[in-house]
Amino acid sequence: MSEQITDLAAASVQREKAIVRTSIIGIITNVFLAAFKAAIGIISHSIAVTLDAVNNLSDALSSVITIIGTKLGAKPPNKKHPLGYGRIEYLSSMIVAAIVLYAGITSLVESVKKMISPEEADYSAVSLVIISVAIVAKLILGTYVKRQGKKHNSGALIASGSDALFDAILSSSVLACAVVFLIWKISLEAYVGAIISLFIIKAGIEMMSETVNDILGKRPEKEETDQIKKLICEEPEVRGAFDLIMYNYGPNKNYASVHIELPDTMTIDEADKLTRRIQSNVYLKTGVILTGVGVYSFNTSDNEAAKIRNTILETVLAHDWALQLHGFYADTQNKTIRFDVVISFEIDRAEAVETLMQETKTLYPDYEIQIIPDIDA
Repeated sequence: MSEQITDLAAASVQREKAIVRTSIIGIITNVFLAAFKAAIGIISHSIAVTLDAVNNLSDALSSVITIIGTKLGAKPPNKKHPLGYGRIEYLSSMIVAAIVLYAGITSLVESVKKMISPEEADYSAVSLVIISVAIVAKLILGTYVKRQGKKHNSGALIASGSDALFDAILSSSVLACAVVFLIWKISLEAYVGAIISLFIIKAGIEMMSETVNDILGKRPEKEETDQIKKLICEEPEVRGAFDLIMYNYGPNKNYASVHIELPDTMTIDEADKLTRRIQSNVYLKTGVILTGVGVYSFNTSDNEAAKIRNTILETVLAHDWALQLHGFYADTQNKTIRFDVVISFEIDRAEAVETLMQETKTLYPDYEIQIIPDIDA
């Protein structure tokens, strides 16, 4: 087990190195492209090419911030921040989004100025060749960076790669604009610049929205939660896994809590050994740390309790907003019933519980009933 934990730690270090290496490649490539495009834009009086150069500089700056965020996010936990610094990567992504948004807005302003006071462009064969080379370079860079981002679960790299591929498309439009001007003497520079600006603004808003979702907390991927529940339910004593809540503290830094149903005949010692085994297995196979494993008991030998469960299950799930019933236990001797219900966001939780309480109490008036509402997480 210690070897597997060491492997996970080594993978984290390897991820950091890969993100930094990819970002450095992006910085070097974008700085060269920005220099080339700026020179061409100034010589040819092309606002579209100049704005494209500015976009390359913003991409380079984004890569610098990605490196800083990755380095800070990899700092080990301490007393002040016991769960680590992983969320810094989300803050760095927010800064990158703000830079992209600012670049888009300023570019749009300059394009509008050019529409009002147009300046004739002057393209040369050399400038067209360099723009073509830049397009190819962006296609290669974007594909590489996006692939590395997916491989190492880096949202910043994925965004940078997508942005680079999009830049290639925009640069292609600039090239097409130059061809139109050379053939028909129609200048579309300012208008193409405005279109480029709008796309940059759109990309900045989308990046910011995605980062805000990461910071606020969003629903985990179904494939991931299904895998964790499947691992838990591989234990023969476990009847079901429920209430899986995941807490993200940065890329690949996930904590979770879960409830499991166990036979009412298990001892505390047996349950303790089982939950520890589950925590270890889930961590080694998914990297997710189960900070808490709660326990529901289920009736194993009371036929009357089984009949009660079936009746209540049918009653509860007759409502569209009641998505699941679990954690059911009926004590027929002491006349108590308890269970949890996953309630849809489409109905007020207090109203839903009150409805279920009245219906259940009508069926079993002699029982003390406890209903716990769960969120659809």
